Amino acid sequence: MLIGPTLGRYFAMRFLRTILGVFITVFALVYTLDFVELLRRAGDTEGASPGLMAQLSLYRTPAVAEGVLPFAILFGSMAALLQLSRKLELVVARAAGISAWQFLQPGLFVALGIGAVSIGIYNPLSAMMKQRSTEIEAKIFAKSTKASSGKDLWLRQRGLDGEAIIRAETAIEGTTTLAGVTVFTFSDAGDFQSQIVAARAILHDGYWELQDTRVHVKDEPPESFDTYLIASNLDPGQVRQRFTPPESVPFWQLQATIARTERAGLDATRYRLQYDVLTARPLLFLAMVLVAATVSLRFFRFGGVGKLVLGGVAAGFLLYVVRQVMEGLGASGLIAAPVAAWFPAVVGSLLGTLTLLYQEDG
Repeated sequence: MLIGPTLGRYFAMRFLRTILGVFITVFALVYTLDFVELLRRAGDTEGASPGLMAQLSLYRTPAVAEGVLPFAILFGSMAALLQLSRKLELVVARAAGISAWQFLQPGLFVALGIGAVSIGIYNPLSAMMKQRSTEIEAKIFAKSTKASSGKDLWLRQRGLDGEAIIRAETAIEGTTTLAGVTVFTFSDAGDFQSQIVAARAILHDGYWELQDTRVHVKDEPPESFDTYLIASNLDPGQVRQRFTPPESVPFWQLQATIARTERAGLDATRYRLQYDVLTARPLLFLAMVLVAATVSLRFFRFGGVGKLVLGGVAAGFLLYVVRQVMEGLGASGLIAAPVAAWFPAVVGSLLGTLTLLYQEDG
């Protein structure tokens, strides 16, 4: 039986306000910490103004905050139910003959709605903003050794000119472009030949195009070139896949990315897992509401609410750990991607439903 429309809207707005409040708080905290870290990295780097760092942090934060959405649902639902219980509104609802399953309906619908919006709108926007942030970072930090994040990228190749080891400070996701590049070349016998420093490197079929380059050859004075070419046996598709994590691909482009990757003969497991994880997100959010309900419906006058809340927090983190383990197994190919993606959401929903059945009807 559905709850009345007026009371349903009231409960739904309470759920929505608390969930958004938790998420906005976490978003602001992540943004502030990332902004401070970017200012530290930038130092006195040319062009790295505080305003640009603030913009860059704004581009980076949505992708990070997306990972805490399940906890925003959990803590927001707990806060909403505890507020309703503390103000005796749930007592009045029960006295009017409304069961727990009925006044949970608005929260469940809100969770499903947020899940759908996060898949169709929020995820594509955060992915595109993350890609934009890598482009800005490449332009600002490519020539700055002081601004390095400490997460250098390394490649090794063998071409017509011998072997080469490539180090890059960053890669522009979705492309074959590297920034802040240093190339160490060796002869076929393994002898060091040269060190090449470039602002950018773009991989084409059969060669690297290095831009704004300075070449240091052993026992010779350094030379500068606007463009410098190096032969390569690397496949552009493989390089693009390696430097484009699944989290940076918008949801609506994942199917096309999977098909393109498989046509190239590459492993698309990570992208397929990401698609299944996003598809299962509404059910995961629903599970979080059910878990929140199991620890938030106790009347305050009975006491013991604090212990139940701590139990709910522990259950949420346990579900998070299970989710991370399953996704790791799915990414490694030990279990099927759909199983890895849907298992935490299905098990969490079933356990939450079972606990509520025991509490309310047992």
